[in-house]
Amino acid sequence: MDVSCRARRNSLSPVRSPFLLLASVYLAVALPSSFAATMTLTPPLILVLMLGLTGAQATVDLRTAAAMAAGLCKTRPTDLVFIVDSSRSVRPSEFEQVKVFLAKVIEGLDVGPNATRVGVVNYASRVKNEVSLKTHRTKAGLIKAVTKVEPLSTGTMTGLAIQFALNVAFSESEGARVKSPDISKVAIIVTDGRPQDNVKDVAQRARDAGIEIFAIGVGRVDMSTLKQMASEPLDDHVDYVESYSVIEKLTKKFQEAFCVSDLCATGDHDCQQVCVSSPGSYKCACKEGFTLMDDGRSCSGECVMIRAGHISHKGNVRACVCVCVSPACSNSATDVVFLIDGSKSVRPENFELVKKWINQIVDKLDVSDTKAHVGLVQYSSLVRQEFPLGRHNNKRDLKEAVKKMAYMERGTMTGQALRYLTDKSFSVGHGARPGVSKVGIVFTDGRSQDYIGDAARKAKEMGFKMYAVGVGNAVEDELKEIASEPTGEHYFYTADFKAMTQIAKKLQINICQEEDPCECDSLVKFQKKVEEALQALTRKIENMSKRIALLENKIV
Repeated sequence: MDVSCRARRNSLSPVRSPFLLLASVYLAVALPSSFAATMTLTPPLILVLMLGLTGAQATVDLRTAAAMAAGLCKTRPTDLVFIVDSSRSVRPSEFEQVKVFLAKVIEGLDVGPNATRVGVVNYASRVKNEVSLKTHRTKAGLIKAVTKVEPLSTGTMTGLAIQFALNVAFSESEGARVKSPDISKVAIIVTDGRPQDNVKDVAQRARDAGIEIFAIGVGRVDMSTLKQMASEPLDDHVDYVESYSVIEKLTKKFQEAFCVSDLCATGDHDCQQVCVSSPGSYKCACKEGFTLMDDGRSCSGECVMIRAGHISHKGNVRACVCVCVSPACSNSATDVVFLIDGSKSVRPENFELVKKWINQIVDKLDVSDTKAHVGLVQYSSLVRQEFPLGRHNNKRDLKEAVKKMAYMERGTMTGQALRYLTDKSFSVGHGARPGVSKVGIVFTDGRSQDYIGDAARKAKEMGFKMYAVGVGNAVEDELKEIASEPTGEHYFYTADFKAMTQIAKKLQINICQEEDPCECDSLVKFQKKVEEALQALTRKIENMSKRIALLENKIV
């Protein structure tokens, strides 16, 4: 009858462990005799040799852009009209940057008569219908038409432009489809100034007609006007960038807004073991022998080895098959310090989003006297410790303290802040615990005004695990310089503060001892090699037995 045998590091002895017996047989067959003769096959050595023979499993991180290129993302049928301000305040070079932004958003769309149709309305003191929804049925033709649009360079009649879009651009005669729950109507307004006419009433009429409005403001735009135009919720439909030079960074947001992707295929999920895709969403599952935990993504279980059968030759040799991996890693004792950019470029409304993002990560930590301790440091031109490690050892008090953090404004001295982290934040005098894992999470929205290289390198040399998170004008090369290896798992970037919640979901602070006595994938490969070696050995022994029998017959 089949039974289970639990794999444990201290039970892998030459006498008691069938697995070690198989490994020893494999090494005796596979390794050169001169090498094998000098070895003592202890359990740790068996594991090391096993890992060396099987190799590491590579992982591929497929981003949204790759998913679009690979056809993993489709846009639902949409009538999309760009309403673009080309008033005299928009310089010709800046208008070129707007066109690049439009082209990149279009590049990510599924353009076609039965998919997404795109129109472009250009406005200043007057309105010009540059591209109708019916004009271009291919992406290439559409992008070419966008590159030919020229600025009008007069006033800023934004209300007039919205009215034109409602009456003309979204009309059936210009290629719009009949109103239907299956077809979205979307307008994206790009403007850099205060309108010279009323926008509130006409925008309301457009929204009442079923048009979803996104409002993008640049530079000295009037934020209240953007809110009057945009659809609810405003957090999702109002965007601001400091200059046209960075408007291109909003591309990803709008590509994702129109994209219904296979999130499992793109890798845009946080499932520990198995991702099960559904349209525009996903759910997590676990491998055989595991249970999905309450967080909906982690799996719990034990490394269990199930007898699969036996291979015999003058006796039985029992073979076990590893069917699962070790239990999920839980949060161990960890000191975590957030290093937060509070420079003036962040803006007060975005700083509130940053605080919510911090608390979103805190929610995922096991905050207590013996587990995770959290400290908070804000910096701009100066560095200010908001609270040290160990002051708040429950989530309620900790999150309340984060909410009370006051916005500093001023400059962006990231290098100085990193030096504070290494010299003070993780010192015993500031609450750090000796022998406990240290994690630094750096957030910034711009280029550092001082040198970061030495401080970033020192943090990693001291053994701190460093995460770098950038938004907006943050420089990705600087983020990578701050982040621990592998950088792909320790640095994150988004163009939009509102997308930081997605980063919080992806950022996993897993500090645990990576001592897995049963690397299942490797063991499965190793076991196959052992079985093949045993079969070859069995054949050799059978052949030798036949030869011995022949020799015995000749001697007799």
